[in-house]
Amino acid sequence: MSVHVINEAKRCLQCKKPMCRLKGCPIETNIPEMIRLFLEGNGLEAAAMLFANNPMSMFCSLVCDHEKQCEGHCVQGIKGSAIHISSIEHYISDAFFEKLVLEKEAPKGKKVAIVGSGPAGMVVAVVLAQKGYDITIFERKDKIGGMMRYGIPEFRLPRTLLERYGKKLRELGIHIRPNTTIGGALHLDDLFGDGYKAIFIGSGTWRARRLGVPGESLGNVHYTIDYLQSPEAYELGDTVAVIGAGNSAMDAARTALRRGARFVSIYARGLKSSASEREVEYTLADGVDIFYGMGVKEITDKGPVFVKREYDENGNLVSEGEPELHEADSTIIAVSQRPKDKLVNTTHGLDSNDRGLLEVDEKGQTSREGIFSAGDVVTGPLNVVKAARAAKETAENMAAYLESL
Repeated sequence: MSVHVINEAKRCLQCKKPMCRLKGCPIETNIPEMIRLFLEGNGLEAAAMLFANNPMSMFCSLVCDHEKQCEGHCVQGIKGSAIHISSIEHYISDAFFEKLVLEKEAPKGKKVAIVGSGPAGMVVAVVLAQKGYDITIFERKDKIGGMMRYGIPEFRLPRTLLERYGKKLRELGIHIRPNTTIGGALHLDDLFGDGYKAIFIGSGTWRARRLGVPGESLGNVHYTIDYLQSPEAYELGDTVAVIGAGNSAMDAARTALRRGARFVSIYARGLKSSASEREVEYTLADGVDIFYGMGVKEITDKGPVFVKREYDENGNLVSEGEPELHEADSTIIAVSQRPKDKLVNTTHGLDSNDRGLLEVDEKGQTSREGIFSAGDVVTGPLNVVKAARAAKETAENMAAYLESL
């Protein structure tokens, strides 16, 4: 561990109004209670409480933007260093995970289909399985995890955690069908025809967004969503340019270095990064150069062409410099993603907006009765904890819908 979690836990003041929970945590994890139980030797109870509140706790403790969330609202950080809440949470969630006994209600005799095994899909599967519903997850890839497995590098989120989680899903009686694309051989209407009473769509955002500049189809240009899924398939060369400013840009740059690139630079179009502060710090520590205010004009066989942008104090663009080639053997584009359209195109009456995102009501139900959705496919790419929160709420609404049938 990078910190001594017991010493960190002892620093908790057990605030009467814990801002770490009330303002910092999107899913309102009871952090003081977690720490109290842990220090009293009740780690298993703490782990059970964490899982019940957030089934993605083991992952969120690794990949959340803790500096802006729980740790960013810790009172200890006002005059000193915030408590390393993430390390405490991960220690508890990891150490006691196999010991968790997840209770299940009596079988309801109703089948529910989950499309996609990312954070949102897994949360809905867990919540509804515990309520007694017969759950089948349909995953288009060969392993579960969604963007956590195929969009976050191993050095940030070990794959062994996902293997352990898969075992826990099966212990709950959840069926997992890998390599099964809904919208391919099987359609959503086929699922209803086979007796599923409700469907949850957690299919994520797997289609790369284009820059819209000349050169995106060149042989030395790649999209980060494709690169991070199988970086071993790429030969990037010594010098790599990454265009983007979020966590995926940082992940692509750090992965490229670990795969043998010698010089990696990130070019952000704005004046600051949208990635977490900690990820930016690690990226810089790895030796990546980050340049801000870089407007991309085109990509060539020799690398991308940028213009330096100048902004006023209000963030308005006031001038651009002359186009300049930044030589690179390969260019990776990391400017977000959108959903693929197979589900919408193969399902009558399933509405989406102009960004390809599914439209849902306040209960998470789509324009088709019995079909619900949450997570990135509804909001666009966010993060694991926000997907978990939305999925947890939607699962409760699905349970109410199923009870009404």
